[in-house]
Order: sequence, then C-alpha cells, then structure tokens
Amino acid sequence: MDSALEKSISFLIFIAIGILLKKKISTAEQTNGIKSIILTIALPATIFIALLKINITSNFLMFPLIALFFNGMLFFVTPLLLKIIGISPNSPSGKSAQLLLPSLAPGLTCFPFILEFLGDDSLAKAAMADLGNKFFVLFLLYLIALQWHYKTNLNFEKKSIKSKVKSLLKTLFYEPVNVFIFVAILFVSFGITLDKLPTILASTLTRLSTIMTPLVLIFIGLAAKIQKKQFFQIASLLMLRASFTLIIVAGIVVLLKVSNTNDILVMLVFGLSSCSFWPFAHIASINAKENNQNPDNKTFNTNFSLAIIALSLPISVALILGIFTAGNTFTEIHTMLGLSGVLFLIGIGYPIVTKIKNSTIVTSNVTG
Repeated sequence: MDSALEKSISFLIFIAIGILLKKKISTAEQTNGIKSIILTIALPATIFIALLKINITSNFLMFPLIALFFNGMLFFVTPLLLKIIGISPNSPSGKSAQLLLPSLAPGLTCFPFILEFLGDDSLAKAAMADLGNKFFVLFLLYLIALQWHYKTNLNFEKKSIKSKVKSLLKTLFYEPVNVFIFVAILFVSFGITLDKLPTILASTLTRLSTIMTPLVLIFIGLAAKIQKKQFFQIASLLMLRASFTLIIVAGIVVLLKVSNTNDILVMLVFGLSSCSFWPFAHIASINAKENNQNPDNKTFNTNFSLAIIALSLPISVALILGIFTAGNTFTEIHTMLGLSGVLFLIGIGYPIVTKIKNSTIVTSNVTG
C-alpha cells in the first residue's frame, strides 16, 4: 500500500477514535482542555523543534507576507462568494462570513499533516506563514469588525479601541506558539540548534511534539459537529472558499515562479485550513456589548458564525488529506485549477437548486 495512503488511513482512524470518544468526552470544557494542551504545549514544542532543525534563511521572511497577501485576497473575494450563495454581504450573516472566511486555523488542521507528510522544513515555513495570518486575524479583522459595529450603532462609545488594540498586541506576543517561534529564531540566529540544547530539554521537547498529531486528530473527531440548520448553504460557501483558495494559490505560484513541490503543497494546505476561532471571539465580544446597548440592532450573527466554524473543520481536513494522499498531483497548475473547478461546481449546486425551487413555487402560485 502507498505510504501516503497508509498515513491517511491511520489519521482517519484517529479521527474515528475522537468521534467514538464523544460519549466519554462530551462537555465543551473537556474538549477545550484537549485544545489547550495542543495549542499551549504540543504545537509550540513541535514548531520549536522544527525551526531548530533547519537552516533559516531570508527566504523564510517571505512566508508571512505571502500569507498576509492571501488573507487579503480571500477577504476581498468573500462578498462575491456570498452573493453567489444568496447572502447579502451587508447582512449580519454576511458580515460574520466576511470575518471568518479569510481567517485560517492551521494549527488544528494542516500543521500535523505537513509535519507527517513533508517534514520539519515545511512545517517551519508554515509556522512562519502563520505569523502573517495571525496579524491579519487578530488586528486587521478586529479593526474591520469595529468599523462595521460603529456604523450599525452610531451612538456607541469608541474610547475602548486603544485599550483593545493593546490587549491584542499582548495576545500576539504572548501566545505560546508565537513565543516559541520568536525564541527559536533568536536561537538559530546565534547558531544554537537542537543538538546544542541540553539533552534533557531536547528530549522533553521531542516527547511533547510526538503527542501533537494524535491529539489533534482526536480533537478533530471530538469537535466536528454537522449543523443541520443552514448545512447546505454553509457547505456551499466553504466549497466556494476552497475553490477560490486554489485559484489564489495558483496565481501566487505562477507570480513567484515557485517550483519546489513541497512549498506548493504547503501553500495549498495552509490556504485550505479551517476558519479561525479568533474572528468569532471578536464577534462575540461586540455582540455582548450590543446586548447591553441595543439588543435589536446586531452587527453580526453569532449562530451563523459558529455553524461556519463547526463545518469548516471537517471539510478542510478532508480536502487536506485528499491532497496529501494524491502525492504531487495537485502541485501542477492545471490539476490545481481542475480541482478548483470541481469544488466551484459543487459550491454553486445549492444556489442553483434553491433558485429552481423558488422559480417552481412562483410559477405554481401564478398558475394556481
């Protein structure tokens, strides 16, 4: 059996274990406990080791910029995707989707697979790219959310922006993953590699990193929830997001003349990561303030936001696993665009069926 297929089957088994454990680990607190272990211990240790194992060059600094460019492109194309699905970009659901769709959560969706299929060098590049994504998600999206909020609630006080930005800066610099990245870059700049660390420290970090992939996969099985309400609408939206992601990545590959297949795969799966939880945190914060000010005038739709996050996780994992299982098949521009076309056709299925149904109802009413 092909090694890539064997890994994919093994990963699916771990996800299935997570699904089976739902009865035992059923509360949000228990699931979030596993998520905290991943994001504060296992993932930082894994990224730290990956960065210390490789030779970091100036080329690595391009990855945060590429990720930031990708986030921006996806943000500007999201209103078009919403119109295709039949959602007004100016509605609470539309504004929620515009914050969530351009955001990425690579730590829980693509990092484990990059490590297993491509190795430490590729994981280090993905970790660097996530710095650009974090800046976009934590700051730019928050400022956009505030701007929409103030337009909706003209009498709301604006004095909290400065303090909130300071809080977000602290979050960026004190988040464990980012701290480990900065420390690792500092170590490497002084010539300190993994083999030069004390044996006890290196051994501890290595053991911590080994638990990341199984924990992430089990967490995916535990966290994946299929929302019946708005399922087809959101699934179509996420398929269109994936379709345009492939087009954007193809454009970046052609523009920058990227020929390394591992780098192309990193860009692909990084861009196909599930939606981040951070924009929802912004939405929830603003929603709580609006409940106290004007409960009837909401900027965002929190239920729609949660449904997007819940459904984006399994869809992203399925696409990422499929791409890695296919080897280098999707590193070619024509196959990349071909997959984009297939996902686009799947994505427009819902609005087409909805339009046909509505036309049938209107016709029957007129005839009746």
